[in-house]
Amino acid sequence: MALIAMAQPCRFFAATALVQLLQKAKAVYELPAMLQKLDRYGLLVIDDISYVRRSELESSVLFELICHRYERRSLLITSNQPFRDWDDIFPSSSMTVAAVDRLVHHCRIVEIGGESYRQRQAKARLAAMDGSLA
Repeated sequence: MALIAMAQPCRFFAATALVQLLQKAKAVYELPAMLQKLDRYGLLVIDDISYVRRSELESSVLFELICHRYERRSLLITSNQPFRDWDDIFPSSSMTVAAVDRLVHHCRIVEIGGESYRQRQAKARLAAMDGSLA
C-alpha cells in the first residue's frame, strides 16, 4: 500500500482477465515480454484469485507471474478462500505450496471479516423497495 501512497505506478486486474491476458501472450510465445511489460508497475493488484479456473494452462501462467515477481515487484492479491483451499486454484498441491510459499515470504496478510458491502447494499435496496411498496 505504500507504493500507492507514494504515487507509484499500480495496475488492477480481475484475476480472470489477467489470466486471459497472460494466456494470450503465452500462446504467441510472448509471455516473457508480457511479464517484463507488467514490471513497469510497482504493484499489481489481482482481485478474486479464487475464481481462476483449475486448468493447468490457466493456473500455470498465474504461477509464472508469481514466480517472476517474487522478490522483485509487489503483488496484492484478494481471495475469499483461505490458503488451505487454494488447491482449487492450482492443478497440483506442489504448485499451490510453491505459489503460497513465494507469496507469504515477505507479505502482510490482512484478513477482513464481516458482511460484504455488496450484501449490505443489496439488503438496503430490498428494504427500500419493501418500504416503497407499503
